[in-house]
This record gives sequence, structure tokens and C-alpha cells, in this order.
Amino acid sequence: MHVNLVLTVVCITRLCPAVCGVNLGTCVLQGDPQPPALFKDGDFIIGGAFTIHYYLRTEKHTYTRRPQPLECIGSMDFRELRFARVLQFAIQEINNSSDLLPGITLGYHIYDSCASVPMVMKVAFQLANGLDLVFNDTDSCAKSAAVLALVGESGSTAAISTSRLFGSFGIPQVSHYATCACLSDKRQHPTFFRTIPSDHHQAAALARMVKRFAWTWIGAVCSDSDYGNNGMASFLKAAAEEGICVEYSEAYYRTQPRNKLKRVADVIRRSTACVIVAFMSVGDMRFLLEELSQQPPPPMQWIGSEAWVTDPQMLRFNLCIGAVGFAIPRSVIPGFHNFLLDLSPAKVLQSPLLTEFWESSFSCSLKQQTGSSTAMPACNGTEDLHALQNPYTDTSQLRITNMVYKATYAIAHALNGIVCNEKRCGKNIKIEPRKVFDQLKQVNFTKNNYSISFDSNGDPVATYELVNWQLQGDGSVKFVTVGQYDASQPKGQEFSLSRTIIWYDGSEKVPVSVCSESCPPGTRKAVKKGRPVCCYDCINCAEGEISNETDSLDCHKCQPEYWPNNKKNKCLPKPVEFLSWNEILGITLAASSISGSLVALSITWVLYKNRASPIVRANNSELSFLLLFSLTLCFLCSLTFIGRPTEWSCMLRHTAFGITFVLCISCVLGKTIVVLMAFKATLPGSNVMKWFGPHQQRLTVFSFTLVQVLICVLWLTISPPFPYNNMQHYKEKIILECSLGSAIGFWAVLGYIGLLAFLCFILAFLARKLPDKFNEAKFITFSMLIFCAVWITFVPAYVSSPGKFTVAVEIFAILASSFGLILCIFAPKCFIIVFRPDQNTKKHLMGKVSTKVL
Repeated sequence: MHVNLVLTVVCITRLCPAVCGVNLGTCVLQGDPQPPALFKDGDFIIGGAFTIHYYLRTEKHTYTRRPQPLECIGSMDFRELRFARVLQFAIQEINNSSDLLPGITLGYHIYDSCASVPMVMKVAFQLANGLDLVFNDTDSCAKSAAVLALVGESGSTAAISTSRLFGSFGIPQVSHYATCACLSDKRQHPTFFRTIPSDHHQAAALARMVKRFAWTWIGAVCSDSDYGNNGMASFLKAAAEEGICVEYSEAYYRTQPRNKLKRVADVIRRSTACVIVAFMSVGDMRFLLEELSQQPPPPMQWIGSEAWVTDPQMLRFNLCIGAVGFAIPRSVIPGFHNFLLDLSPAKVLQSPLLTEFWESSFSCSLKQQTGSSTAMPACNGTEDLHALQNPYTDTSQLRITNMVYKATYAIAHALNGIVCNEKRCGKNIKIEPRKVFDQLKQVNFTKNNYSISFDSNGDPVATYELVNWQLQGDGSVKFVTVGQYDASQPKGQEFSLSRTIIWYDGSEKVPVSVCSESCPPGTRKAVKKGRPVCCYDCINCAEGEISNETDSLDCHKCQPEYWPNNKKNKCLPKPVEFLSWNEILGITLAASSISGSLVALSITWVLYKNRASPIVRANNSELSFLLLFSLTLCFLCSLTFIGRPTEWSCMLRHTAFGITFVLCISCVLGKTIVVLMAFKATLPGSNVMKWFGPHQQRLTVFSFTLVQVLICVLWLTISPPFPYNNMQHYKEKIILECSLGSAIGFWAVLGYIGLLAFLCFILAFLARKLPDKFNEAKFITFSMLIFCAVWITFVPAYVSSPGKFTVAVEIFAILASSFGLILCIFAPKCFIIVFRPDQNTKKHLMGKVSTKVL
């Protein structure tokens, strides 16, 4: 086969006459020309090349005899025959037209290239050099090119081979079915045009469709050819840009070993993706589906390329019910159906190709064959093409057929622009193919409402129909157009749906095909190690972070004043916490504070009412009333700690607490000193009481209190307390508290109170064993013991208590120490006054018989 091709090429191109064994200037073919499948003579000839068969007869070369001529074998593709016939029909229309090439007769030479590169190249050389079995009956190969342009090929690989040859001779080629994006490269394919869109657009359309239906985990198979490999490469690139992951990508060509086909089928069966994109030619797809049918995989959604998704012969595979894919828009060619059926046995016998079609369709022989027991019965003349149902007669889905039709008219319009002027057309004008090429670049016309033009790459405007294989009520499957794709529309508006898609499971619900379920808001995606980016785990957002989108890649921190809700999909304002009047703790402490102040006022009233009684007069009534006044203020100052902190309340609460407590302790200290001085005054020769009379007592209390007032003034002047949103202690809430401003000021206030309390405790402790009539020192000692114990435990509790409980601890310390003082010092006196009036006498107080209750 290859030797025959080489000899033909060398002799036809006349590159080396010596190889042919002749003198210079003479060329004798060493091989036989390939006869055209369909032909017609004319003033100008248009070539045609279609894949009517899919196999080439092979033989074993012995290099001892001349190889047999190349021959296409196998079953006939009736659809491709229809493509060839529409070229005949278009030329017949043009020849009968008075508007396009009037007076000019176009002819055609149509070949079957049988999807084989050797045959493709042989046909290309014949078309380029003018060899023809019918019109050249000599053995000379000196004739010039017969065709001015070629309609074909049907496949990208064949088109690439032809285009590289025709480009060298400037012969234009207009393909109806070669979609490889590589053919748009004008450096490699300068004279190539096509009426079908480039796979660059189809790949982008497929990727956007997959993205639209949220399929992020898909499988992919393609033909192991220029069409499949280049188309799949474009699709994979577009899919990656759309964030789509491909579980597997397999390639297969029908001439490869069967074990390769089985391996591809097994990959599909084991796949976890339920959506598979098939960028395959019809022949390769048929082989794959036949293999899968032997052991069907789980139901899956097929996404098809234009090469097979509208091929009627594929409808017999139930595996693909519900398939969706982009196809060339369906069209109507008036009169074409009748043209296809206008065949008679007499006409058919004039062409071996049509004879084969007739005999294959009706299973009878037009030529009597004798001597063979397997010969088909003779055709009896009752055969009716109108009753025939096969892809040849089916004109309901004229898609690629229209591409052939448009390609033929494009060439005719280019010729019209060369040989015709406003008055007439000249049939004797010698036309070089390169002129036709130049004119084709300017073609722009409309035929049957279809616009025809080419861009700078020789490509048309990309428009597709979205086709869905829908199961009908009678069990048949039909191609239903459900949407469109127009690449000329603005980005994002190219794709539109016009009808509901019925998926592989018979429902209208879009199937799901993902490697991992979508991560809901509140989580983020974490890619699994060693897996594609579409395979991931959903990780909950960290503390303080949210994600408010599905499939979020990252979680985002909330602002400091905000905190995530429980679902971690929204930032909410943090709750502000402080000791409020409305909560139980605040109400309890406020009630205790008011109760304490009422107790102090009640005791004051009792003592004031009995101010002339011996027990009141004996215990320094002036300091007692001042002490009760300060205790009332101590109880009431705790109220300033409750409620929302403000600038004034923060300054008031600490200073009022510090001053009132110092006033209180100063009074207790004064009473303790009076007790000690009174005992000293009873000793012979002592006149100490004159140095600590009422004036001195008032001065002592005032002096001690003044020191605290000065400390508070300095504190408020230098760095006063202020309201502060504490967001460090708790992450999920804000603690509204009073910042100390100056910690030194705060601890100076507490330290001074503690110093006075400790001094008072020491003095009271020294006076505890004085005679019973001076036993108030015992109660002062006990009250100071309680006071010191409360405030010593306050320090660690204050430091460690969280949030509003810090304030509660401080209030509790104030109330506890205040209640300790008032109960220890005044409760015994009130008990005697109210319940033991017999003991409230001067005699009893001055006598030797005394009670321990005092």
C-alpha cells in the first residue's frame, strides 16, 4: 500500500522522473489513479472528499510484485453518502440558477477517502494534479490541476493531511466536518476554511455547560485522533479554568487493539463520576458503546460532541438515553429530500457507489451473479426508496448536511466574484486556485436564512444547538433541541436554555456529579492529599471565624466587636455583659445594699430615741452616730457598681467606696482609741482624756478621711477610671467594665483602707481584756477581724473572677464588711435597749456585776 502511494506521489509531482524510468519531460504512472465515487464534467470542477467507508483493504507487501490499488471496504455510512449527495444537489441548484454563475456549468469529482491517510493523500494528489480516470485516458501526468477548490474532508486528521498539501499549491479547502482547533492556524493551514465551528468554541461551550449544572467531578473519553485529542485538550483546559476536575481522561481509536478498548471500558465502569464527556467520532463511539453494552456500567449522564450526539445510528444504544451535547443547528434544504429519492435502478447502475447503496439498502443484487451459492437475490424492480428508513433518507436532522451545502455555495460565490461581472460570466477564463482562495476570504452571503462568512482564521461564527436525547411515550428516542450557544454574544450570555432537559434517569432534576459534597457555610474546603482539588474535606471554621458561602476556600475572622453564630456563617455583635439591674444577681445585691442601709438607719433611729440612756452615752454617741452614717453610705455606695458603666459612675464608685470606708474605719478607730484612753484615764494621776476629747476625736476622723480624699483626687486627676470594653477575657462576649485607669491609685485606696483597718484591729485587740464596762473593744476586735478577713479574701477573688462577677465580688466585700461592722458593734447595744432594758442602767454599767453581752 505504501509503495503504491510513494510511486504515485513521486510520479505525479514529477519530482524525480528517473524513478519512473522515463526520459525528462515524460512521466508514466507506476500506480493506478483512484476513480471518483461520483463525478460530473463542467466548466469548473469542485472536488469533494467524504468518509463513506471506514476501512482500507490491507495486504502484505512482498516487494516482488506491484501492490494492489487502494480500496475502501466495510459497511457504508449512509449519512456520509447523504453528505456527498447534497454536494451534487447544491451544484445542480447552482447550474440551474440565473443569479449565481449564470451560463456556467459546475462539475464535481467526489471521492471516498475512507478515513485513511494513505487514501486521503492519494486523492489529494490526484485532485491537485488533474489526474482523473475518466477525463485523462493517456498515460501522461502532465495535466494541470482540475479542481479549483475542495469540499471536505469529514474528519480532522484527513483534513489536516489534505490541507498541508493543498496549502503548498494555494488550493482552497472548505471542510464541513473538520473541527480541530489546530486547523485555525494559518501558518500551517493557510488555505483552509470551514463552515462548521472550531472545537475551540465547542470545548468552551461544553465546559461552561458542565459548570452551569455544577458538575465538578467528571470522566472524559476521546478519539485517539487529531479531532479527539485536540478537542479534549481544549476542553480540559477550559474545564480547569472553570474549576472542574476530571477523574480520568482516556483515548481510543477504532483500529487499536481490543484490549485497549476493554481497558477504557473498565475505567468507565469503575468510575465514581456519573457524568462523562465523550469527544469522539461516530465510529469510535460506536465501538465503545458496543463494548460497554456487554457489561453495562451504572447509569450515567453522557455529554457528547457534535460528531456523534446527533447521529441517528447511535440511538440504538440505550446507555445514552438522556445524553446532552452541542450540535450544529438543524436546517431545512428545500427540495433535497426529493432529490435523494430521485434514484432508479438505471441511474444507480451508473455509479458503483450508488449501486452498493441500493444493494445494501434492499439486500438484493442489481447485477446477476452466477456460480455463487451466497449471491443475493436479484432486485425485482419493486424496491421503493420512499419506504426506506435509514440515515440516507432521513432529512429531519439536516445539520452537517447543511454545512456541505453552505461550503459548496461559498465556493460558487467565490467563483462568481472572479468570472462574473454585472453583464455576464466568462466560462473560458483561466482561473488559478489561489484567486478562488483570495475571493473566499471575502465571501459574505445568506442562503436559506443562514449567513455564510469566514473570519481571518477561515472559521464561521460559532453557533450550536443543545440537543437532548429524550425517550418518547412509544419507546423511541428523539433528538430534542433544548438550548442554544452563540459565541458572538457577550461573555456570560452565550448559553441559554429554551426547554426542560430530561436526564439519564428520566427526571428533570439535574444529576449530581461531585467528588465531595459541597461544604456548607460555616466550613471551608481542605484538599485531600494526593487528590484533585475537587476532592476535599469540609473543615469547621476555627473559633472566631466564619464562612458565609458554599464551598468557601477560607474562613474569615469577625471584627473584634463581632462573634460567629452557632452555624459560623454570620458575624453577630458580641453580647455586652455587665452587672445590670434586671438580672437576679444585680437585684439580690441591690436589695442587700438597701437592706443594709435600712438596718443602719433603723439602728440610728433606735439609738437616737434612746440617746439619753446610759448605754448610748457610755459608748461615745457622737462617733456612733457618725459611724452609722458612714455605714449607711457604705451600703449605698455599692449601688454605684450596678448598671451600665459610664464615665461618671466609674469615677464615683471607687472614690465613694474609698472615702466612705475610710470614714467608717476612722470612726471605729476613734472609738477604739477612746476606749483605750478612757482606761488610761481611770489610773491614778492620769489626765490623758483631756488630749483626746470630742474635738480631738473629730479632728482624727477628719484627718484620716482627708488623706483618702487626697489620694482619690490625685487618682481622678492623673488617670481616672473610665468605661472599657474588655474583649480579651472572653472571646465570645464583651465585658463592659470600669477600667481602673491607674492601678496604683486603686490599690493605694485599698491599701490605705487596709492600713487603717489593721491599726484598728491591733488597738482593739490590745483593749479586749479591759474591764467589762469597757468591753466594746471586744466587739470592735471581732468586727475588725471579719473586716480584714473579707478584704484579704477579696484580693484573690477580685483578680480571678471573670466579667461581671468581678463587680459582684467587690459589692459582696463591701456589703459583707459593712454588715460585719454594724452587727458586731451595734447589735449588742440594740439588743439590750430593746430586749433587756433592765441592763440599760448606770448602776449596772458601773457595777462590779457586769454582763458579757456588752
